[in-house]
Amino acid sequence: MENLTARHPAPPQFPDGVTFAAKLFSYLLHPLFLPMLVTFMAVTALPEYFTPFRMDSIRLPYDKLYFRVGVNTLLFPMLVVTLAVALKFVSSIHMEKQQDRIIPYVATIIFYFWTFYTFLREGKAPPFFTAFFLGIFITASVCLVANSFIKISMHTTGWGGVIGFFLVLMWGMGLNVAIPLGVVLVFTGIAATSRLVLSAHTTWEVYIGLFTGILAQLVAWWIIR
Repeated sequence: MENLTARHPAPPQFPDGVTFAAKLFSYLLHPLFLPMLVTFMAVTALPEYFTPFRMDSIRLPYDKLYFRVGVNTLLFPMLVVTLAVALKFVSSIHMEKQQDRIIPYVATIIFYFWTFYTFLREGKAPPFFTAFFLGIFITASVCLVANSFIKISMHTTGWGGVIGFFLVLMWGMGLNVAIPLGVVLVFTGIAATSRLVLSAHTTWEVYIGLFTGILAQLVAWWIIR
């Protein structure tokens, strides 16, 4: 009989310090935080494109924009996952099983499409910003379909989307974003390595997530521009 252990070797063991760092970075670099991060970077670096949102602020610059993005892309998805875990539709917030990811993917698709659609209808957001949320919607839709076959890494999918966003600024708008893109690449590498250290994904699942996120952003920009 074929040795099953040889076919499925045990995952490598790492020192406790490395494992702890991988868990910490997995939380800090979670994809749920990325839309707020991209919004902050875009508003800070390119404020001239967000003048209507600054004029629409209540107390702090762009406060309504941050609130809107935060509620739709962070608060609502977190509430859905928390409720799904409480009702035992999802076994854990870590979503280690593929079936655990169905509800979060559906929620992400709904909330990100709504965010994209409202920005598009209002017409106040710059096209590259609107395209970013369309890209996330496309990414989540692809991942939901692929979830039946492979557990794509959400972390590298999210960070791939950020890379794709900066590629849009570089290739689509001719902006010099070499430094922030380099920083994003470093964080992407840390996130990918952390998931591999924790044996949360295979190498293929990490790479597929990365390229899915990048490609979705490029396709979204091609649609919106």
